[in-house]
Amino acid sequence: MLRKTPGFTAIAIGSLALGIGANTVIFTAAQHMLLDRLAVPHPEQLRLLEWTQPINNGAIEETWGWFEGSDNSEVSTSFSYPVYEQMRRQNRSFEELFAFKPLGAQTVNVGGHAESDNVEMVSGNYFAALGVHPQLGRAIQETDDAAVGGGPVALISDRFWTNHFGRSRAVIGQTILVNTTPLTIAGVAPRGFTGAYSAQDTPDVFLPISMQPIVSPPDWSDADSPNLLTDQKLWWVLVMGRAKAGVPDATAAAELNVTMVAALRATMPVKGKALPRLLVTDGSRGQNPDAEDLSKPIYLLLGLAGFVLLLACANLANLLLARGSARQREMSVRMAVGAARWRILRQVLRENLMLSLAGGATGLALAYAARNAIPRLLADAWNPPEFAARFDWRIFGFAFLVSVATGLVFGLGPARAATRIEVSTALKDTAQTATHGRRALAGRTIVVVQMAMSMVLVVGAGLFRTRLGFNPDHITLFGIAPPQAKYPHAASTRLFREIEEKLAAIPGVERVALTRIPLISGNVSMHTFVAEGTARKNDGSNPNILMDDVGRDFFATFEIPIVAGRGFDSSDTETSRKVAVVNEALASKYFPNVNPIGRTFEDGFHTWTTIEIVGVSAGAKYDRVRKNPEPTFYMPYWEEKDGIGWTTFAVKTRLKEAELAPRLRKAVASVDRNLPLLGIRTQREQIDATMRNERIFADLTAGFGVLALVLAAVGIYGILAFSVARRETVLRMVLREAAWMAGIGIVVGLGAALGIGRLIASLLYGLKACDPATLAGAAALLALTALAASWIPARRAAAVDPMRALRHE
Repeated sequence: MLRKTPGFTAIAIGSLALGIGANTVIFTAAQHMLLDRLAVPHPEQLRLLEWTQPINNGAIEETWGWFEGSDNSEVSTSFSYPVYEQMRRQNRSFEELFAFKPLGAQTVNVGGHAESDNVEMVSGNYFAALGVHPQLGRAIQETDDAAVGGGPVALISDRFWTNHFGRSRAVIGQTILVNTTPLTIAGVAPRGFTGAYSAQDTPDVFLPISMQPIVSPPDWSDADSPNLLTDQKLWWVLVMGRAKAGVPDATAAAELNVTMVAALRATMPVKGKALPRLLVTDGSRGQNPDAEDLSKPIYLLLGLAGFVLLLACANLANLLLARGSARQREMSVRMAVGAARWRILRQVLRENLMLSLAGGATGLALAYAARNAIPRLLADAWNPPEFAARFDWRIFGFAFLVSVATGLVFGLGPARAATRIEVSTALKDTAQTATHGRRALAGRTIVVVQMAMSMVLVVGAGLFRTRLGFNPDHITLFGIAPPQAKYPHAASTRLFREIEEKLAAIPGVERVALTRIPLISGNVSMHTFVAEGTARKNDGSNPNILMDDVGRDFFATFEIPIVAGRGFDSSDTETSRKVAVVNEALASKYFPNVNPIGRTFEDGFHTWTTIEIVGVSAGAKYDRVRKNPEPTFYMPYWEEKDGIGWTTFAVKTRLKEAELAPRLRKAVASVDRNLPLLGIRTQREQIDATMRNERIFADLTAGFGVLALVLAAVGIYGILAFSVARRETVLRMVLREAAWMAGIGIVVGLGAALGIGRLIASLLYGLKACDPATLAGAAALLALTALAASWIPARRAAAVDPMRALRHE
């Protein structure tokens, strides 16, 4: 029966394939981001330790990362190493406690080739506690972690082994350099092992935490010691444990809390301050920062994909209604020769299920082809995706359930309608008029709903625009992280100046600028600021202002206008007076109604320093696109007497990346061949990376909007083509019918789109829910789509020979 109507079958299966495929792609990403556990034995036994304390008066003052809790508290997963050691020694509640710290991208040299790889430091019992055994060689052991610098070994990932050593078993015993420190490869981690931090990202190199003072000393100048393993003030290391059978989490938390507080009292002054409280949380997925960042967006994307599926189901219902009306006489004949109504119902339901299962199978194939679309969206443009989507039984089960539910829910109505035919009247031509009218009304209603849902999706794609205050075009960025051991303090300044000169000499390079904090990177540098004529406050309530150390050509490279005074020039040296350029927001707030040029302010970052304002720049957005320009001052990087450590170079050029990147590497290698270029990307890609949530929504809602337009066009075409086949009407009548269906749908969709826009705006950095240009453009696009979809049936109606139509009647 389906083969007899190939056009109907193809449209129905294609509509469902688009809807089910889109949902399967989103579900694949959602189940991986939110449900996947660490690839270790019995991950459900793992527990991640956290602590919480009041924000304003907590005993812990220096912590590496925290977030605000629901009750005006700060929550963190970082512990000081001495506190961790004491908790481990006195632990009675867990099978084992272990520590680790992701270092992120570090300089790794393999065979004379320097590159940037992800490195993680781990305690000596890390692999034993996780129950993970290397596929080659040995794991990091307690003996490697016994003394500072006593374990110069490394465990590499399966990916690192494949990329750098071609999976050669002779890798064991070879040497790699991590931040210029030689480490001997002791083993290769099993394939699929992601470490304990996240189920999505795999570190390239694991090394003993005892190597921290040598491999990764702090890069801030006021650190008391490079050895964080003995630092009692800074809480920086993550702690995880494997639960002991029969010990509830609450009991374990209470027992360890006593140990933590005792260790805190023994190492830090806590008088008059609120003590932290230990929390024991699920560690089966690690800290899983991506799930925290993306849980709300993922659920919203599932909702958007559900809209597309509803459009597809509306098409199916519409097509089934039209087909059922056309088959009235067939069903009447079946019943006249003895078929029971239950038999007819089964026949139609069977056909509908065949359609939905075929659509589901096709959608699954489409989803498999597009399975890595979400990982690519989640990845930075200059980094590979952190995970590849995997198809497992949950994906197949999801597609199967959606397919069956679609066939039953949206096919049941047309199937029941097919059994309500009166045989005596349905065999007469004249009896079909009333039935057709009712079903045509139902079909038109569905088309109106389709247009409304399409309006919501198309509007969603246009809500992501803003102005930056600088020109991001033709700018390539890359980072340089000089090892502290080789370039301590001011030595890095001489290195950066030499690199600037080499980069500026590259043919095709227009300008080169250095910036400590790249624009729109999500990172900030805050300095204490006291304006001239304002008294310092001793209670620590002096304002903190955004600040950046930049090169001489920073403003020219990013085309940020200097609206008063000057930028930095050759008169600004290491020995001259300290100067700064402030932006308009700072000038208007702290120097209102006066000329700020020549005025001074005090910077209290390390010691109080007086700085003269020599220029005022136009407002440029600093860390986030969705924030207006805030008070900011810029200083020449060479005025930092202790150096600036990690920095970013901005190269303005019209050269293509494939042509530029080798030249950049050659220029830097001519200064130091052991310095890799970190994260080569364009400024546009940098912006996209910090707007990941907005970018995902913009790309996917645009994709869903296109799907919605296609499905809505198919729905309009289907209902009008059926209507023309039954009535043989004229061009104006058909176009008028399409216009009123589209008009009602657009009006209803506008209201829904405004509501959805407010929901999205509350989650994504202050997006504007009402944008007249977006709403008008979406309405016009849908109107044109509706008219285009109705044109073919309308022309068909207008071309009918009147005499032939009269003979038919």
